[in-house]
Amino acid sequence: MKKGIAVLLALALTLCMGLSAVAETYDIALITDIGTIDDKSFNQGAWEGIKEYAEANGKTYNYYQPSAQGTEIYLDSIEQAVNDGAKVIVTPGYLFEEPIFIAQDMYPDVSFILIDGNPHDANYNYRTEKNAVGIIYAEEQAGYLAGYAMVKDGYTKLGFMGGMQVPAVIRFGYGFVQGAEAAAAELGISEITMNYHYTGNFAATPEAQSLAASWYNDGVEVIFGCGGPVGNSVMAAAEAAGGKVIGVDVDQSSESETVITSAMKGLSASVVKALTAYYEGNFPGGESWNLGAADKGVGLPMETSKFNTFSQEDYDSVYAKLADGSIQLKNDADAETATDLGTTIVKVTIVE
Repeated sequence: MKKGIAVLLALALTLCMGLSAVAETYDIALITDIGTIDDKSFNQGAWEGIKEYAEANGKTYNYYQPSAQGTEIYLDSIEQAVNDGAKVIVTPGYLFEEPIFIAQDMYPDVSFILIDGNPHDANYNYRTEKNAVGIIYAEEQAGYLAGYAMVKDGYTKLGFMGGMQVPAVIRFGYGFVQGAEAAAAELGISEITMNYHYTGNFAATPEAQSLAASWYNDGVEVIFGCGGPVGNSVMAAAEAAGGKVIGVDVDQSSESETVITSAMKGLSASVVKALTAYYEGNFPGGESWNLGAADKGVGLPMETSKFNTFSQEDYDSVYAKLADGSIQLKNDADAETATDLGTTIVKVTIVE
């Protein structure tokens, strides 16, 4: 009798374990970059795209938050997602370029959507297999819109505080300078000043907040906080000093009353677009998407922006020129530093 009960218990346990495994199987997975799915930035934008598509199309989904930064650690999270049944994995951030280069070969039956980069090895040899797609954005256009709007709205003392000096952040900053220059030229303004700095990380730190506070105290009116949580340091300084802030990546107006607008990428929309293609059997494997104004891949959240005079009509006009190519911008491939943009009105001061 005891033996029979033991067998029944073992069978019950096996059945429960099987049901648990089924319950923990997911179709779509997100592996987070530095940060969380509610970071009001890159991870959240990608997660919201997954959630939107999955809930509209009856797909299961989950996210995995690596314990630290690093290729091997990211690959461990990817392995966990694959073991949990993920058929398509979304990875936000350039830090996934090398992990996806490796993972696309390790898991040929899994599709990878790499946001903000393209797969490459440790020596920067790029290769994108048929089960991966890289999505990058014309950040210089988003930055341009922000800089243009600020000057059109009456601001002449600007600041750019980027995170790590990586291509996406650089492009945001270069576009910001060029947008301010263009608006100043249109308005006949003879000089715009701009403090320019990279913090070297994507973290909210006392050092970043202290530097932003010193800028505000020196008369800077608005700072573009371009580096995920770096923006939170800028917002804290702005709240104390009565300054203004430009958010980044997603609409950050809910983060602080100091946020006038945000230089956004269409993160959610591009994830939905890629997932739709995958499930329709048209996955763009081997491709690299570069999404800009022509694709609605960048923009400002006009519905929540707090402009004084910059109007929807002003925005639509400049956006159309970016979309049709009437406005051509320099990016990280065209200039070495922000002071190498050929500006004559914007006086850029690189702050070390």
